[in-house]
Amino acid sequence: MDNAELVVLAVDDDLINLKLLKSMLLKTGYVKEVIEAKNGSDAIGHLKARDDIDFMLLDIIMPVMNGIEVLKVVRADESLKQMPIIVLTTDETKKSEALNFGANGFLTKPIRQDELIKQIKLMTSL
Repeated sequence: MDNAELVVLAVDDDLINLKLLKSMLLKTGYVKEVIEAKNGSDAIGHLKARDDIDFMLLDIIMPVMNGIEVLKVVRADESLKQMPIIVLTTDETKKSEALNFGANGFLTKPIRQDELIKQIKLMTSL
């Protein structure tokens, strides 16, 4: 995989977390674009509108539509169900629930860049 070719959908209701994620992702050298969504409903909209998203970073605890609901919708959709999804949360108790509903990876907030890069490499075969 060439450098800076990944398109990532980052989903978090906290704008500071979104900006931090975007900054970390763009610094990795693997990511060319970060699409930001502030809730699960926005995320589904982006996924339906674009077919070039390589993977999603998904917060669990959000208003409108939470991360578990997003996982259910994505995994039930034939065109989206192979999407790699890394779940982000401050709540360690949500880990098994997220993995049960189809998350491919899990990161506990605050996100550390080295952990994020490790997960990206696992998800994308870099």
